[in-house]
Amino acid sequence: MNLLIEQAEILAERLDAWKGQPLVAMDTEFIRERTYYPQLALVQLAIPGQILLVDPTAAGMAQVLAPFLDDPAITKLMHSASEDLQALLRGCGVVPSPVFDTQVAAAMAGLGAGLSYLKLVEQITGITLEKGETRSDWLRRPLSESQLKYAADDVLHLHAVHEVLEKKLRELDRLPWLQADSERAIANARNDSDDPLPHLSVRSAQMLDRAGQARLRRLLRWRDAEARRSDRPKSWVLDNELAVQLSRRPFEDFHRFNGVLDANPKAPRKARRELWDLLGPPLSDEEMALPLNRSGETLDKPKLKALQEAVGKIALELNVPDGLLCARKHLELLLEGRGWPAALEGWRRALLEPVLLPILG
Repeated sequence: MNLLIEQAEILAERLDAWKGQPLVAMDTEFIRERTYYPQLALVQLAIPGQILLVDPTAAGMAQVLAPFLDDPAITKLMHSASEDLQALLRGCGVVPSPVFDTQVAAAMAGLGAGLSYLKLVEQITGITLEKGETRSDWLRRPLSESQLKYAADDVLHLHAVHEVLEKKLRELDRLPWLQADSERAIANARNDSDDPLPHLSVRSAQMLDRAGQARLRRLLRWRDAEARRSDRPKSWVLDNELAVQLSRRPFEDFHRFNGVLDANPKAPRKARRELWDLLGPPLSDEEMALPLNRSGETLDKPKLKALQEAVGKIALELNVPDGLLCARKHLELLLEGRGWPAALEGWRRALLEPVLLPILG
């Protein structure tokens, strides 16, 4: 049974009737095309035999949802939850906890990396779902019957998928892995702060020298803060390639700086004086000590290959994707002598450190 809930009082009654349910399937629909923050448009909740399609834009919904999301006695079954967690934090002020992420669980169980919900449902249940409304406008009202069916399907099979995955992980003694990763994902969503090293995610930054990357980092940190303040996509505030172009070398005068902005149709012209003042001051020693976005040519390729092969061997033995254990960027950080990345702490470090340390020397 699928119920569209558009009044907070009705949602409160339904959730009250669900008390004692240890597992609730959950998903969201949101829009993020013209904003920095996701705009929560629909929340899907399901127990066996009943699905609630909750309109979070209705008055009072967030206040009813928040205690449910924060209830430690209810495990929320979600698939690829990271963006949903952000949307719920923005829409309801709370990050769901605890969470069982079926995409992560599937990778840990050896079923494959980054499996979509559709593929995972088909692999486990044999049921083929329709893609249908993936690019739908979820903020329009009323929602169509097609949208409501698609939304309901997103939670309809999560209990069945969870049952299989939970059993596999228990047999493999990997439930603690999933719990640790879920807790980290929840903490990351709650700690909704800017990336302190955004230049590392811009591929073309590799063409810049150390000073250029430090200037780029300045620009991108300003860009990220402005995107949050104005609730606009980062690329609308300052395009990556323009940021790289502005960072290549110090500008001799404001006229030449203006010329670069005027020649670029995506340039934030209204912020030209702010950007000029941002790029003007000399770089500090602390800024110059930043980790570099390095090209493959500057790395110790034989050692990097040896590290990748070691990770691959462990992954093969465990029947899990290499990327679940360790990303290339984390191996590069280890090669640079920057310490053990926080993303590899816990069960990953226990598996990898005895094998990787001898290679690092």
